[in-house]
Amino acid sequence: MQIKALMKKYPNLLATLQLFLFLYLFLLSLQMMGDGFKLFGSSFSKTLIETTSNPFVGLFIGILATSMVQSSSSTTSIVVGMVAGGALSTDTEVAIRLAIPIIMGANIGTSITNTLASLPQINRSNEFKRAFAAATVHDFFNFLSVIILFPLQLATNFLGVSASYLGEIFVGIGGLELLSPVKAMTKPISKYLVGLIENLAGGAEIYKWIVIIISILLLFIALKYMVSALKILVVSKAKAWFDEYLFKTAVRAFIVGILLTVLVQSSSITTSLIVPLTGAGLLTLTQIFPYTLGSNIGTTITAILAALVTGNLAAVIVAFAHLLFNISGIIIWWPFKFVPIALAEKFAEYSIKNKFIPIAYIVITFFIIPITVIYIYN
Repeated sequence: MQIKALMKKYPNLLATLQLFLFLYLFLLSLQMMGDGFKLFGSSFSKTLIETTSNPFVGLFIGILATSMVQSSSSTTSIVVGMVAGGALSTDTEVAIRLAIPIIMGANIGTSITNTLASLPQINRSNEFKRAFAAATVHDFFNFLSVIILFPLQLATNFLGVSASYLGEIFVGIGGLELLSPVKAMTKPISKYLVGLIENLAGGAEIYKWIVIIISILLLFIALKYMVSALKILVVSKAKAWFDEYLFKTAVRAFIVGILLTVLVQSSSITTSLIVPLTGAGLLTLTQIFPYTLGSNIGTTITAILAALVTGNLAAVIVAFAHLLFNISGIIIWWPFKFVPIALAEKFAEYSIKNKFIPIAYIVITFFIIPITVIYIYN
């Protein structure tokens, strides 16, 4: 009775506490999911990247490898390290030309996480329509950027040439290790839970699948209660707070996207965060679009720092090529933002008519097509 009375008296306070509690659970589920996929994918991804034979195959290797580890930062850091060690090619120019398409693919692969984050709302059509559009607008931006820039890169190596100037300037500076507060809060708990599950499973390989399943269940539970808390806060003018501060202008949303992604060192987390917010009606696609562009810029910082630590010019060039690729995509598509926004809205409308479509989209786009292309051409 006391709890019910308290909820009636302070609904916003309790909704806020609920939001933060399940936000942490949401972040923990993403960390645990990433750790679970890495149990399958880290060594596989590295081996896969080493088999890169041509830039076209490299693009799809980037998509598949990043979908496996659910982190473009991890993929680009692996690529940077391999370029520095001569694992892709002993010829520096060839290594750079092979590495850049992998990084382009990583940009596409990393958007799988925010698309997965929209699925818990699949049984609530209006919410799912907004959430799925919020998730896939990032996908469509990356698809469109690759469609324009990949052929241009193949023909001219403009990213490699442009990045070489930056590389020569920064190569001697050295790197800086950033601390991600989100990882500091979730990594130890995730590591403990993964270890506990492994022990309970007696070390059997099935524990990896159990980790994935539990992380997905946690994701669904967290998003369910986050959305219910957000609905209460929407009624209490939380939408006005977002409009007035974080997302008041496109430039401000863009900067928030950069800073938040640099802070947590994961565009998967920052882009996934706005999916339930949009699903709950706090934000619109027009508001979140520049935010997702900012997250694409912010996620390049990890690889740049990793490259600077190596002190290897080729590695630094590849890392800056990732930054320049995202900047180039922004220059092209920000003025024409109505294109990815319209594509995301139409796809979301189509997807609520048949709920098999979003799942098929994830499986086909991030796994079947890349595996098929790699198998045929490699």
